[in-house]
Amino acid sequence: MGRSACCSKVGLRRGPWSTKEDSLLASYIQQHGEGQWRSLPKKAGLLRCGKSCRLRWMNYLRPGIKRGNISEDEEDLIVRLHRLLGNRWSLIAGRLPGRTDNEIKNYWNTHLLKKLNTAAAAADKKKIKKPPKKSAAAAAASQDMKNSKVYAPKPMRVSSRSDSDDSLGSSDGAPEVLVSAWPEVEDPAALYHFSDSFADDMWEKVYAEYMQLL
Repeated sequence: MGRSACCSKVGLRRGPWSTKEDSLLASYIQQHGEGQWRSLPKKAGLLRCGKSCRLRWMNYLRPGIKRGNISEDEEDLIVRLHRLLGNRWSLIAGRLPGRTDNEIKNYWNTHLLKKLNTAAAAADKKKIKKPPKKSAAAAAASQDMKNSKVYAPKPMRVSSRSDSDDSLGSSDGAPEVLVSAWPEVEDPAALYHFSDSFADDMWEKVYAEYMQLL
């Protein structure tokens, strides 16, 4: 069997329904009940196809259909049911009394889907954490470290010892020499960068002064 011709080829009406057509459809279904949609238009005196009659009745003329805006509670229920059932609109509509599957599908595609995408994008932006700012106490401590001064060690006292004295202590009356263990520099940071040759010269001078005292 081939596919039946569309409505326009067989002279059937398309587009919005009139009040008279709604009345004919409703009165026929009230007398004979739902079903047999292919033969219903001819019996009801309508120039419509069976699919158009069925959709008009189920989505607009059927008793008990709930009209008006969808509430927040219904939105929440639709979202939760969609997570469980997916795009099975007839099953979702069965959990919302008075709402049709066509109405829920249209509302999902035009409103809810966009609303959920916007909420997901906002949540993703909140997850991106910015680097924490330094507190006032941490900034003050950092500034204090920059302004702190580095002091060189105090000079050491080196005294000569007698040849007869094997002890490590200094002999009585032996002159004492103040020797600085570090070179005198204006910038304390330079203490960590002086060259090895400079250090060798310093220790040679200390050794020469020590030998003169012996």
